[in-house]
Amino acid sequence: MRLPSPGPVEPRHRLSSQTDDANRRRSLRSRDGKDLEKGLHGSFQYRNWNGKFPTLKVVLVLIVLGTLYTLYRSPAVHIADHPSNNNSRWTRELSSAIDPRYISTTEINWDHMSDVVENLTGKAEYQGVGFINLNDDEIDQWKELIPDCDHVALRLDHMATNITWESLYPEWIDEEEQFEVPTCPSLPWIQVPGKPRIDLVVVKLPCNKAGKWSRDVARLHLQLAAARVAASSKGLHDVHVLLITDCFPIPNLFIGKELVAHQGNLWLYKPNLHQLRQKVQLPVGSCELTVPLKAKDTFYSASAKREAYATILHSANFYVCGAITAAQSIRMSGSTRDLVILVDDSITEYHRGGLAAAGWKIYSIERIRNPKAEAEAYNEWNYSKFRLWQLTEYDKIIFIDADMLILRNIDFLFEMPEISATGNNATLFNSGVMVVEPSNSTFQLLMDHINEIVSYNGGDQGYLNEVYTWWHRIPKHMNFLKHFWEGDGTEMKEMKTRLFGTEPPVLYVLHYLGNKPWLCFRDYDCNWNVEMLQEFASDVAHKTWWRVHDAMPENLHKFCLLRSKQKAQLEWDRLQAEKGNFTDGHWQIKIKDKRLETCFEDFCYWESMLWHWGEKNWTGNNSTNSLSPPPALKAHLSSL
Repeated sequence: MRLPSPGPVEPRHRLSSQTDDANRRRSLRSRDGKDLEKGLHGSFQYRNWNGKFPTLKVVLVLIVLGTLYTLYRSPAVHIADHPSNNNSRWTRELSSAIDPRYISTTEINWDHMSDVVENLTGKAEYQGVGFINLNDDEIDQWKELIPDCDHVALRLDHMATNITWESLYPEWIDEEEQFEVPTCPSLPWIQVPGKPRIDLVVVKLPCNKAGKWSRDVARLHLQLAAARVAASSKGLHDVHVLLITDCFPIPNLFIGKELVAHQGNLWLYKPNLHQLRQKVQLPVGSCELTVPLKAKDTFYSASAKREAYATILHSANFYVCGAITAAQSIRMSGSTRDLVILVDDSITEYHRGGLAAAGWKIYSIERIRNPKAEAEAYNEWNYSKFRLWQLTEYDKIIFIDADMLILRNIDFLFEMPEISATGNNATLFNSGVMVVEPSNSTFQLLMDHINEIVSYNGGDQGYLNEVYTWWHRIPKHMNFLKHFWEGDGTEMKEMKTRLFGTEPPVLYVLHYLGNKPWLCFRDYDCNWNVEMLQEFASDVAHKTWWRVHDAMPENLHKFCLLRSKQKAQLEWDRLQAEKGNFTDGHWQIKIKDKRLETCFEDFCYWESMLWHWGEKNWTGNNSTNSLSPPPALKAHLSSL
């Protein structure tokens, strides 16, 4: 969806080309019909010339009648978001064979179904019930449940067999459109009949728990098709959607607070049709941007009081300074939305005072343990992020990690649905910036599967990627990683460096990986002094962060003081860089940061601490040759 500005979501159809495509399909169908008619006419002539075969005549007439009946019963032309063309990679096979991807072995408990149907309000006024992927016997059962309406089998053509999850969710797309305009594969959709009015949509979904059921393209196609049928409703009457599935439905398509009843494998929703219409106009996957690359910095929202930025701190005070500076950056971008921070009991009253002074509304939470994490590991408590879904006084949350700067206003993301985020790797999103729609039922869904779902990286990002497989891509400039990849050439590195410091900024959000700026001296990026962290080193990005820090009220600067242990670690790293004679030479820079002489504690003891680690003369002239490593003070790299 490419819009001149991130205003209300508009249809994404390219009308002229879609009309051409529909005409082409009708033309092909018409031509096939004429060819068939021509062939039949010829055969009749042949038979009239040879009227000696009455039996053969009867057989051929039956074949013709059967063919005409098949044509009559065939599905109507389907509406597709993206017109196909002769060069399309996604070619639908013209076959009447059953596609095994769409087969559902789910058993229906009709006693449960009868109970769920009791939750349908106004069913006495129903005009039609639409069925997707149900067989004739199952539809006949429905005629007994709701007898006084039409029962319509909605026929959905199957997608091309070469459409995979990776084609809907590619690792990379050309966001700048330098070489091509990213385009999602075209999927067939149902042509909703004008009459009868569809009041209830029933769809049966496959659920292959032995495979990757949450990344099943047929399962996604069926759910989107059901949503599109419901969203096509005109008028003010309610439409319900009933999903029959042994696996939970897409939680951000049919959302928890719209769930009317859930019994066994039956999920009954009463969706907000306005919001549903917006969702079905989104790209089918991350194969296209949901938000244009050049979006407006501000937009008007009538529900701004129910929208907020949020972050979370747990287990340590190390990120307090980062969160305070992030708040400053949000206000400098021009946003006036609420700032909400979730903190556990490890965050002291002293630090809470600093966070409140920076503008954060503080919510105390109980941590959530990752049951698959080892004790004291970096990811032991990071499932605490699930508490974001309990902020139900807000309709929308833009979550940001505390190690970010908001360089340009991103309020327009409040218009986007859950989960809107940047791509990470493979088919996954990066949860550092994401749009969340709080819901207690969604929180419960996350908790219900905490022992079952395996996170690819052991953390909350991996877990959320298993739950929210249907996510929406926003430009990487809205979560731009401070990171130089191994494959980055000189030109790419120069481009990134320019982006880190451009004024006025081009980037919307800068995400600081590696050692954080406030945990370094301000003189230079201390990632230079650790060989395996040099890929995160940028003095330009470092200065950008300190520029925002310096714009804060001075009474907040004290929350960015370094502890003695942190200073000892910085000096240790510098000495290792000196011994290794690192060619960048940052280890030679004399520290002028005033924090060198002032510690967070009343008394600085980092020099004696360094001595105990093995450096008898920390000034560097007579250092010992064999050093025992210091205690593990750095966060595990996976937490970066």
